[in-house]
Amino acid sequence: MKVKTLIVGLGNPGAKYAHTRHNIGFGVLDALCRSDFKLERKFNAEICTTYNGKGSGQARMTNNIVALLKPQTFMNLSGEAVKAFADYYKISPQNIWIIYDDVDIPFGEIRVREGGSSAGHRGVSSIIAHLGTQDCLRFRVGIKNEFFEKIETEDFVLQKFTKEEEGKLPEIIDLCKNEVAEILETGERAPKTLKIE
Repeated sequence: MKVKTLIVGLGNPGAKYAHTRHNIGFGVLDALCRSDFKLERKFNAEICTTYNGKGSGQARMTNNIVALLKPQTFMNLSGEAVKAFADYYKISPQNIWIIYDDVDIPFGEIRVREGGSSAGHRGVSSIIAHLGTQDCLRFRVGIKNEFFEKIETEDFVLQKFTKEEEGKLPEIIDLCKNEVAEILETGERAPKTLKIE
């Protein structure tokens, strides 16, 4: 298998962390994986692959062999699985995309850009440290709300979404999923800000 693009969704494994703000990257990958990808488990990660966009759910994702990877280490060790997969399949950092939560961006907003620092996100820090570069495409999914300033960041990211936020999550996940599909189709990687209505 020759993988052209590796898309990494960040989160923490296990039922305890399911549906927490820190696991929004897993949520987007789960939505992508339901679109005719094949699931495997190796490199201490869950991996989904599709071949040249075959299958109705991936009709727009042509000319790419895409792998989706959910590290099954904890967040601050995410780089281990990403590095192992990237080395094995000889994927350059420029072809690694990362989807993750961002406490500096308001809930309902997604920012897409290449490179930059981790801004304190431990999963991204781990990936940068293991790859030795910041040159990955980022999908930063905003999770900040009115409660963010009132509690410690570490506690906030491990909380479940509010009922109101849960109602909007499918729209946010679809927005991110569709942007991933669009970039796979067009190759256009210019910085972009997306918002739900």
